[in-house]
Amino acid sequence: MTIQRYRDVERAMQEFVSLAFYPQPFFQELGQGLWSSEFLKYFAVQYGYYSAHFPRILGAAIAAMEPDDAWWIPLADNLWDEAGRGVPGQSHQQLYRTFLVSVAPEWGDPNARPPLGDAVRRTVQGSLALLRVVTPWEAMAAIGLGSEFFAADVMGTIAQGLKHPHYQGDRPVDTRFWDLHAAKDEPRHYALCRAQLQRLEDPAHLTQALAVGQRFAQLEALMYHGIYDEFHSRVAQFTG
Repeated sequence: MTIQRYRDVERAMQEFVSLAFYPQPFFQELGQGLWSSEFLKYFAVQYGYYSAHFPRILGAAIAAMEPDDAWWIPLADNLWDEAGRGVPGQSHQQLYRTFLVSVAPEWGDPNARPPLGDAVRRTVQGSLALLRVVTPWEAMAAIGLGSEFFAADVMGTIAQGLKHPHYQGDRPVDTRFWDLHAAKDEPRHYALCRAQLQRLEDPAHLTQALAVGQRFAQLEALMYHGIYDEFHSRVAQFTG
């Protein structure tokens, strides 16, 4: 695809996300109600680690910015959302806990949870490493295109999948964390990033923004792949 305008970048990014995320077993089996309760718990705790590290990723992107408030404010606004916009008890880490304890109440105590897995560790480390070597507008592309552009759709897909009757037994799954992000937070975060990324006019810069966005998004896609694979490989070890 020839990249001449920002809308070409978005179109190419959408095609990339459609292929990198949704065909994988993680999403296919979620939507079909095929996750076991054990895998649901494992995903809940592992994604919780990623969510807890995400403010660090935003902080690294802010550190890559020039001292120009037009560029760092969209990312700082995103970080402020992570903090619950200053309202006690409303941070995203606290909101995520409502989902976690609805599927694994025994892991409400952080000290009782399984350790951080390799899939999430690789994604966090890869994201931080990438943001240490990018230009300011590449950092904005990493967060804007490589995360916020598709976050509402991915998180909405997870929310919808979790509402499958298979997962709604004696203890219904609390999807507020996923619903809020899909319907409100992520579209606004991307709109703020998009306002800056649209200022890119040189096709070479637009092509590079797409490349950075795809590279960053691939890290997240591999995380979902990895969480699925590392759980099922451990199950095979104990049942094989």
